[in-house]
Amino acid sequence: MGKFIITKRKDGEYQFNLKAGNEEIILTSEGYTTKAGCKNGIESVKVNSQIDSRFERKIAINDKYYFVLKAGNGEIIGKSQLYTTKQGMENGMASVKENAPTAETIDLTI
Repeated sequence: MGKFIITKRKDGEYQFNLKAGNEEIILTSEGYTTKAGCKNGIESVKVNSQIDSRFERKIAINDKYYFVLKAGNGEIIGKSQLYTTKQGMENGMASVKENAPTAETIDLTI
């Protein structure tokens, strides 16, 4: 089962990582100024990860594949790791779709 892990960055912003059952990070959020904003981001991932059109496939300057997940307003909610193959990226998106809706949230900032 997946889990969202909330942490605090050195710059004081909150972020979350979505981890798959094997502990691999499959999605990393942008920074949030408040914990409430970070938690709202998690809820947005749970909803938007179930809508295929919210995933945007990309290629980095080093020719690695990655994807971003966007909210309904077009804002990026999270970004994947880099993948060496297109299939790896597709598998990563499938893992987000599978894990996000039922993932528990663990707050490491408490």
